[in-house]
Amino acid sequence: MRHVPPPAEELALLDQELTRLDARRLQLLNRRAWLLSVLRAPVAPQPFPVPAAPRPFQGPVTRPSAPAHGTQNVLLVLGGLLLTVAAIAFTLFSWGEMGIAGRSAVLAAVTAGALVAPAPLLNRSLPSTAEAVAVLALVLTVLDAIALHAVAAPDADGLVFSAVASAVLAAVWTLYGLLLGRLRTPLPAAVVAGQLPLLFTAWAADASATGFGWALLVTAAADVAVALWGRGLGVRVTACVGALLTLLISLALALGLSVSADGVPGAVGPGALLLAGAAVALSGAWRAPKGFAVLGGVVAGLSGVAAVGGAASAALPWHWRVLVYLLCGAALSVVLRLRVPRPVMWGVLAASASVTAASVLWAAPLVAAVLLGPVSLTGEVWAGAPDGFRAALGYAVPWPESASSPVVLAVAAGLSGVLHVRWPRALPEKGWRVAAAAGAAVLGWGALLVLLAVADVPYAVAVGVELLLVGAVLALAVRRAAGAVAMACLACAMAGAVSVGLLGLAAEPATYAVSAVLVVLFAASAERSAVPAVRSVLSCASVLCAVALPCAAGASLGWSAPHTAPLVLAVPAVTVLLGARLRVPVVAVPVELTGAFAAVVAVCLAVTDAPFLALVLGLCGVLAAATALRPERRRVAGYPAAGLFVAAAWVRLAASGVADPEAYTLPVSLAAFAVGYLRRRRDPAASSWVAYGPALSVTMVPSLVAAWGDPHWLRPLLLGIAALVVTLVGSRLRLRAPLVLGGSVLALDGLHELAPHVVQVFDALPRWAPPALAGLLLLAVGATYEQRLRDARRVRESFGRMR
Repeated sequence: MRHVPPPAEELALLDQELTRLDARRLQLLNRRAWLLSVLRAPVAPQPFPVPAAPRPFQGPVTRPSAPAHGTQNVLLVLGGLLLTVAAIAFTLFSWGEMGIAGRSAVLAAVTAGALVAPAPLLNRSLPSTAEAVAVLALVLTVLDAIALHAVAAPDADGLVFSAVASAVLAAVWTLYGLLLGRLRTPLPAAVVAGQLPLLFTAWAADASATGFGWALLVTAAADVAVALWGRGLGVRVTACVGALLTLLISLALALGLSVSADGVPGAVGPGALLLAGAAVALSGAWRAPKGFAVLGGVVAGLSGVAAVGGAASAALPWHWRVLVYLLCGAALSVVLRLRVPRPVMWGVLAASASVTAASVLWAAPLVAAVLLGPVSLTGEVWAGAPDGFRAALGYAVPWPESASSPVVLAVAAGLSGVLHVRWPRALPEKGWRVAAAAGAAVLGWGALLVLLAVADVPYAVAVGVELLLVGAVLALAVRRAAGAVAMACLACAMAGAVSVGLLGLAAEPATYAVSAVLVVLFAASAERSAVPAVRSVLSCASVLCAVALPCAAGASLGWSAPHTAPLVLAVPAVTVLLGARLRVPVVAVPVELTGAFAAVVAVCLAVTDAPFLALVLGLCGVLAAATALRPERRRVAGYPAAGLFVAAAWVRLAASGVADPEAYTLPVSLAAFAVGYLRRRRDPAASSWVAYGPALSVTMVPSLVAAWGDPHWLRPLLLGIAALVVTLVGSRLRLRAPLVLGGSVLALDGLHELAPHVVQVFDALPRWAPPALAGLLLLAVGATYEQRLRDARRVRESFGRMR
């Protein structure tokens, strides 16, 4: 007989089975989701998530849907916009179809209903709908004002009516917003409407620019009051934006009037407006948050400087007015002794720094003119010393109108120096104190340079003073560590050296004197400096200045540029000796590289004369070989030495018109082979380029050049056989230099022999054949791309194992 459990036991068994089925279903669903994620985005397989412990079945769980606030707001905005458009269309186009009573009744009824409707909507917890209706009501009040002017007062002045209407609307919207405090639109709208009454009033009164400025300033003051004590964030933000716009426009008008004033009486009115604007900005910044407080301090400081400076300098020329503004900006530092909020103090000090920076920027073009002006002397070298310093600059600068520039730079330098010496405790240093010292040094140096040009000192005095300035800033640079002051002084020294070096080109004695003094100054400064980086820069500068001396000597002797080139090589010869004596690599390497640059200059000077070019290349090879005697420079200088010797031989053969260079190159190659063989026996690890490269190049390359111009077949044949033998020997002995040089010469020689036939073949082929062959080649290479990469990799590895 089959056992039938009691109902209670059977119900418990069914519940357990359903629980197991739910757990299994959850496990399968999790596995399915994981498989879908793997198929959609292939990633590394993650461990299969362990299903949570099964819970008893509790029926379907329903979640309340989130309210669609975004959709609701969109619908309300669209509805309010459509109603507004309908009201405007009714007012503008359907107005004439009704009588005066009907028109007034319709607008009054609609406006009253729109104004009253938000209250019950707020009571029914429909704030968004109430806000949309309130916006419509505000628009209707504007339309009511337009209709009132068209019907009740058509003869009234439009500007006056607009001023009164905007004031009334601002008051009505303010009252409406206060009564319905939960609405967010009326009060900011009232602030916007409040920007217009005084502006329309000034416009109606046909006020001057000063009148408009005062109207905007009073409006800005009201906005500041609302921003400080208004209700709600929206009201304060709107008032803050309005205050910023109206205040800046008012101050811009006042600044334009102050700058363009002809005398002190004409600058008093704009100055008063600027001072009032500074007071408004300062009152707003006093209780504002940090960011707005700093901005208010900046505006207040700049307005005060413009007011006082404009009134005090109204009777002066413009270039002296800059100095007055600078002094007024420096006077703002008195805020450090006053009890003002710290953000306001920072803003006022930022205004002072801005005025100083603007004054320096005004004088900066004159400093550039003094530094770059001597470039004009390069067109007429040694044409004679000019009468004055200005004549050597060459630029048409209005120097009499720039008489205040050195004073402005000197005052700015003094302010920076005082700031460095007595840094205020209320301000954090953070490197600004060091920057002030660097600024003082640069500005003082620039002030003295501009003073020389403004005073139009004699040429000799200008050269001497500029050299003294270079020495002074170099002394400051070497006495300090590698900081901002040292770097600033070093930059000034470099710029001054270039300027005075160009200035010395006007006269022959000045060129020698300036070059020699600069060499001594830079060398002595490099010797005294304790910072390796500064020493390297100064040493390189001394070498570059020394290059001018042999060039000037050649010009004095009447030599051409190729004849002067061997004299220039005296400079790299000295750097080779210095590189061997200097113990600091950071200094030695830049000095030797600068000497190599001087050698390049010598080669460029001799490039137009082949015999002298061969001589210069040979001497450069000697210097490179002398450098290669040092163990640490052997690999760096050995290859250039061999290349320079070979190039010198080639150039010498070409200059001598030798048609058969092998008679001269073969003995040299045999001797070089012997030396290379001995070197390889002594040092088996030596590179084949060092041992056999020069010997092969001396003969094979000139022969290749001669073979390309030889119409006969014997020379190319013999050269090809020799290149083939060299290539096979290099491949057999695993030597890189014979393999590369022999293979290259063999390929070029074969190309020379096949070139006429290749040209004939290409002439016989159709025009489409070469592109088609190139396309097939590319397809073949692309199809076997990976195999070609493996072959190239094997060739590279094999080539790298050669000597």
